[in-house]
Amino acid sequence: MGEIMSLGPLMLDLAGTALDAEERELLRHPAVGGVILFARNYESPVQLAALTDEIHAVREPRLLIAVDQEGGRVQRCREGFTRLPPAGALGALHAQDAERARADCEALGWLMAAELRVLGVDFSFAPVLDLDRGLHAVIGDRAFGRSPEQVSDLASAWVRGVRRAGMAAVGKHFPGHGGVGADSHHELPVDPRPLADLLQEDLIPFERLMAQGLEAVMPAHVVYPAVAPEPAGFSPRWLRDILRGRLGFQGVIFSDDLNMAAAAAGGDGPARARAALAAGCDMLLVCNNRALALEVLDALSAHADPVANLRLLRMHGRGELERERLRELPEWQQGVRAAARLESHDSLELALADPTARA
Repeated sequence: MGEIMSLGPLMLDLAGTALDAEERELLRHPAVGGVILFARNYESPVQLAALTDEIHAVREPRLLIAVDQEGGRVQRCREGFTRLPPAGALGALHAQDAERARADCEALGWLMAAELRVLGVDFSFAPVLDLDRGLHAVIGDRAFGRSPEQVSDLASAWVRGVRRAGMAAVGKHFPGHGGVGADSHHELPVDPRPLADLLQEDLIPFERLMAQGLEAVMPAHVVYPAVAPEPAGFSPRWLRDILRGRLGFQGVIFSDDLNMAAAAAGGDGPARARAALAAGCDMLLVCNNRALALEVLDALSAHADPVANLRLLRMHGRGELERERLRELPEWQQGVRAAARLESHDSLELALADPTARA
């Protein structure tokens, strides 16, 4: 049994496929609340189960464990997992057969979540609720489509499946990353549209999923100067006034990675962290930069937010699926059949790199 402490505001990454002594001590820091896994942290289902057991043994309540497992280009765990189609393939199917697309989408959401839950992962940073306007491959086939109605329809089905497998959902990238041509991993995108335009289009999937109890959102590292001068994840106007106030969102707000180039608008590491928390974020991601993570940890040692802690506790995975019997379940077989039917759409991703990959 690990030490009893609250979940802190920082989610960080690990170097390899098992915890070393330094990382085990790092995860006991009171400012840590979770771990995000990358492809470098995964070898096999057996190894992943051992790693999540190690992480969960460090503290009580156990640290949150997350991964980007959208499907298509963005799927950290591959070997031993079902290869998931990109969301864009479901969008293409929706244009031909909306009912079949919804059914397949729910089946794939369950499959993604179940395959992670049996190995101890709490949630995936998904679904993408952005609209694919064709402006940049950073979104592209990661989106369920161009129209707010189609994205809402498919994302709702996907989340239904995810929840049936005992997993919470994270909608990203609020209030919508699809209106810019720049990649926030490398530069700071600017979307000049007024709030009225965003409300009529990009925000519709977020509003609809929130009405269905969406558990968490991740803001975009995008500036919308007609609404606020800061990127959305550092903006009290976006997070406190619009997301919490106008839209009534009660779930968790995760910052996007504070190590991304676009986050530099928030200043140095501690300044970025404080700005994101002050704006309304509950948990901050600092990935692939251990020195920056340590700076942020030191700066947040005394940080305490009981309300955020309660929200974060609701992100733990629920229910117990049996790993040994997973493939016998009709839901698993239905999901695998849906993935096989959509395999022909994988050509959408062949020329595109994963913009979120950090090995």
